Amino acid sequence: MLTSRRLHRAALPLAAAALLTTAACTSSGGSGSGGTGGDQRLKVALAFPPAQAMSPYGDDAVILSRLAVVEGLTRLDANGEAKPALASAWKRDGDNAWEFTVRRDIAFQDGTELDATAVARSLTAAQKASPKPRVLSDTTLTATAEGAGTVRITTKDADPLLPQRLANPSLSILSAAAYGKGGGKVNPAGHATGPFTLTEVNGAVSATLERNDTYWGAKAKAPGADVKFVADGTARANALRTKAVDVAEYVPISQASLLGDGMVHEFPSARTNGLSLNTERGVFADPAMRAAAREAIDSRALVDGVYEGRADTAQGLLGPGVPWAAGLRTAPTGRAEAATPAEVRKARQIVLATYTNRPELPEAATVVQQQLEKRGFTVKQVVRDYAQMEADALAGKYDAFIQARNTLLDTADPLSYLASDFTCDGSFNITQLCAGPVDAAVDRAASLADTDARHEAEMTAEAAVLGSDALVPLVHERFVQGYDETRVRGVALDPMERTLITADTRVG
Repeated sequence: MLTSRRLHRAALPLAAAALLTTAACTSSGGSGSGGTGGDQRLKVALAFPPAQAMSPYGDDAVILSRLAVVEGLTRLDANGEAKPALASAWKRDGDNAWEFTVRRDIAFQDGTELDATAVARSLTAAQKASPKPRVLSDTTLTATAEGAGTVRITTKDADPLLPQRLANPSLSILSAAAYGKGGGKVNPAGHATGPFTLTEVNGAVSATLERNDTYWGAKAKAPGADVKFVADGTARANALRTKAVDVAEYVPISQASLLGDGMVHEFPSARTNGLSLNTERGVFADPAMRAAAREAIDSRALVDGVYEGRADTAQGLLGPGVPWAAGLRTAPTGRAEAATPAEVRKARQIVLATYTNRPELPEAATVVQQQLEKRGFTVKQVVRDYAQMEADALAGKYDAFIQARNTLLDTADPLSYLASDFTCDGSFNITQLCAGPVDAAVDRAASLADTDARHEAEMTAEAAVLGSDALVPLVHERFVQGYDETRVRGVALDPMERTLITADTRVG
């Protein structure tokens, strides 16, 4: 029955795909779709539109990174280790200070030169931003230029992850013109350092990129890219099938087998899809009700029924995409006894929310609703585009919120995820959790420079979060990105989701 429903639903967005095809064929710029080989502009369909007008201080920073527009002092390799980027080298000076050597042969896309002053300006602006970027939720940094080529960065507490932290897209380095006058909105368009320059953003509809011909590294092989923001996953898949786009991110599971192996590319991720429960107000302020919700969830039913086997059953906050976690996992601590079905039935209606940008999530919400109702809960669903929901989710306006969260996105180490999502001062704390044992465990992990010791402390923090039942893990996703491997080259398949389009991406 589920399969037939999917096939019926697949026919509905054809009009959206047709509109996307028309837009792609008439898009402006360079050689358009008539070029050949490396001369052809890229046509890209992204799932998430800008939520903060391309501000680098929220999730839009990831869009900028995935489109190769912005860069930081460092970058991460496949193992999550920090490597040189805009900084050529760095060294630690005591527990709380680092010195970074800034490359002096780099110009911003607006022609001004990169130097230590520009770096200090960008990092200071990120530190002062409100709301604070997630990557800074567990630290405070001060950046000072020492001459033209050296930046000294000090942190309030010892921060062994600072080089990895500085690779986060929210800490990208921009020219002075990006910040305007009077401390208003930050505008990265034309003011970054990456191989592609953002030249136009049409709200939540589209964006245009042009090759940065003065890029300090290897020049982009494509002359530019025309980007469409397409929340409907089936429309993205149809656009890929009809060659209206060259690259479509997050192909729906329901479309993967229809497109075939040459068009879809599945790879492991560090993403956990979880049910965030509002611990501050409403039904789930009661730990017994949260425990009842956790007992209601059947992860295997979600993997088999919604994800068609292209996901892994819930193991904790950190799934198979964090390979060291399984060997260090301990049992959750401090769990409450679950409310009885009779007690649950007396509770008021709960609002269960999720978003459309990841096509499996609304289906998962329907299954989760059924599982909760079987336990006795009365459930109302709210499903909208993510950009319309983020502020309400962060403000705690929903009783339960299903989200897909990359646990390594911020620093390639789950410490930032744990701090931003589950501590009292966390800047992305949808669960509204504020629990002493969790904060203490995260603080201890943050103090440890030794990687193995820090990982053990992080798993202690995981056990404390799971013990609170603030988040119920649902499944661990596998990524499915879409492009035709016979004609598109150089697409990045990045488990940390920071890269997609690169200087090497081209058609032909």
